[in-house]
Amino acid sequence: MPPMNSTARPRRPLLRGAFLLALALLAPATPAATPAAGPARTVVFLGDSLTAGYGLADPASEAYPALIADRLRAAGAAWKVVNAGISGDTTAGGLRRIDWTLRAPVDVLVVALGANDGLRGVDPAVTAANLRGIIERARARHPAVRILVAGMQLPPELGAAHTAAFARVFPDVAAATGAALVPFLLAGVGGEPALNLGDRIHPNAAGHAVMAATVWPHLEPLLDL
Repeated sequence: MPPMNSTARPRRPLLRGAFLLALALLAPATPAATPAAGPARTVVFLGDSLTAGYGLADPASEAYPALIADRLRAAGAAWKVVNAGISGDTTAGGLRRIDWTLRAPVDVLVVALGANDGLRGVDPAVTAANLRGIIERARARHPAVRILVAGMQLPPELGAAHTAAFARVFPDVAAATGAALVPFLLAGVGGEPALNLGDRIHPNAAGHAVMAATVWPHLEPLLDL
C-alpha cells in the first residue's frame, strides 16, 4: 500500500465535523421541556343559602362560587373550588362542621356566614365569637390557610341598634384575626328586585354574577395568580 499523503490526514476529521454540524443545523429544534404543573390548590366557600345557590335552576354552575371557578379556569389557574354552602346554616353550624370541612387540604377559606344569625336575632357578640372560632380552627388544622371573611348587613326594619352592631361584627373579626374582608357580600344586590328571587332575599342568577364580581377583587390577591 502506498504511503498516505500527510497533507490529507486532517481533512477527514474536518469534513466529518462539518457534516455533523450541517446535520445539527438542519435538524428541527427540540422543544424545551415544559415544567410539570403543580397540584391544584383548593379554595373552600363555607356559607349558607347565599353560597349554596338556593333557588337557582343549577346551583352547581350559577352560584357565585361556581362563577369564581369559571374565572380561575379562564385564567388557567390550578385551583379547585369547593362550595360548602348549606341553606339555613348559621355561624354556630359552621363552627360545628368546620373540622369536617377541613379534612382535606385547604389553601384559602372564604367564610360567608352570619346572615341567618342576624335574621334570627342572635347576639352579635355570639356571631363574632363563632366566626373567630372558625378561623382559629382553620388555622390550627392548616396553618398556612388564607382567610377571607364576607361581611353582611341587615335590613333597617330589624332595628337600628341591632343592625349597626351586626354590621360591625365582620370588619372587627377580620381586623382582629388578620383575615381579608369583603365589606358586604350582597353589595348592589340586596334590595334590588331584578337581582333577587321572588322572596326578595335570595339572589337569582344575575344577582350571583354580581356577587362573584364583588368577591373577586378581595379573593384574587389571596390566590397568587
